[in-house]
Amino acid sequence: MKKNKLKKTLVDQILDKAGIVHDSLALNALADNALPDGITKSDIYKTLALTGPNGPVIGILPLTHHLSEKKLAKASQNKKVSMIPQKDLQKTTGYIHGANNPVGIRQKHDFPIFIDTIALNEDTMIVSAGEVGRSIRITPQLLADFVKASFADISE
Repeated sequence: MKKNKLKKTLVDQILDKAGIVHDSLALNALADNALPDGITKSDIYKTLALTGPNGPVIGILPLTHHLSEKKLAKASQNKKVSMIPQKDLQKTTGYIHGANNPVGIRQKHDFPIFIDTIALNEDTMIVSAGEVGRSIRITPQLLADFVKASFADISE
């Protein structure tokens, strides 16, 4: 993975300090503009924050997929889960909509994190770097190991 000259986000700094190989990208997955060459919407993963009787839970899946709350509830041993209201998101995860990321959330909270099993078929995945318009590209297993995530079928 090549190095580029972007200002490092806190997520980049955390990964660098841990010796985790990743790419920093200037990429706003929420914008409808054209993606950089070689990147498709299915390469980009959204980090969703939900809550259930056992507390907050994080689900990570491709932008092109829909989360199955039922499957995530089962994987996280909750009776049911629902999206955290946007007004409570920053208070819960520390991040605004579009900036939630597994690395930053794991640094502050011990929420269970589940990555959709589809990521296991990919060499790399792109997730937010904690700021809107910034992302990291990383191998799914490396990310899962670092943030203590489990792989589960959570999309419908």
